Amino acid sequence: MRLIVISGRSGSGKSTALNMLEDAGFTCIDNLPAGLLPGLFEQTSSNSDNLWLNKIAVGIDARGLTRDLNRLPEILETLKTCGVHPEVVYLDAISDVLIQRFSETRRKHPLSSRQIDIKEAIALETELLDPVASIANRRIDTSNMTIHQLRDVIKQQIVPDTEGDMAVLFESFAFKRGVPIDADFVFDVRCLPNPYWNHELRPFNGKDQPVIEFLESEPDVADMLSDISDFLFRWLPKFQANNRSYVTIAIGCTGGQHRSVYISNRLEKHFSQQYSNTQTRHRELN
Repeated sequence: MRLIVISGRSGSGKSTALNMLEDAGFTCIDNLPAGLLPGLFEQTSSNSDNLWLNKIAVGIDARGLTRDLNRLPEILETLKTCGVHPEVVYLDAISDVLIQRFSETRRKHPLSSRQIDIKEAIALETELLDPVASIANRRIDTSNMTIHQLRDVIKQQIVPDTEGDMAVLFESFAFKRGVPIDADFVFDVRCLPNPYWNHELRPFNGKDQPVIEFLESEPDVADMLSDISDFLFRWLPKFQANNRSYVTIAIGCTGGQHRSVYISNRLEKHFSQQYSNTQTRHRELN
């Protein structure tokens, strides 16, 4: 039996993730108190009619009882002895983005009140959810994602078409906008020649042929690509052998338009021959 726990701060996209999992055939329950999880599964081992319990996704957030949130690690360990395979997916975004989302939708934060403003509510929520975040198998930064992009990430990395394959994501980003909080590896390529300073290349990005030709003519670019590939070629199999389901490799440059995009695309092309569930995401281009 597979159990996916979707958690994270309010406004980070939990409802979108649960909707995607429901479309993928999971039975989804939102805002389930963590203390009720054992009761949900206690009958499954003896009742073969409950086939709907083979794939369950539950949303757990700060509205639950604090003592239940603190007990979640213990509860999940107990469920493992009953044949349940739990995974915790923690969604998050930077606080400014969460505030902006509540402002745009005019929704009230579930922990805010006349005495607690939204900034204080977000800080309180972070503290309450710390026991869940600390055991997450997968953290997803939704700060720069649209709803459709988050659905794609959930589909490709949480419920891929090929079960059992480790999902490998190469994500380009701009350091000036912050490092992705869900990155497992971060490589800095700002030392490479920057096409931005060539006025003819500035309007293009790392997917366009003029920029590709420029970067491929630079020996340092080839050396950087080779060194990163050699490192990942050695260590990604170790993660896969350790039953790791997701790995995110973030490639950063100054503006996230040229060098990081090119390197990410080249790495994805190279490693897709070894890992069938390989994707790229260009944060700044999106």
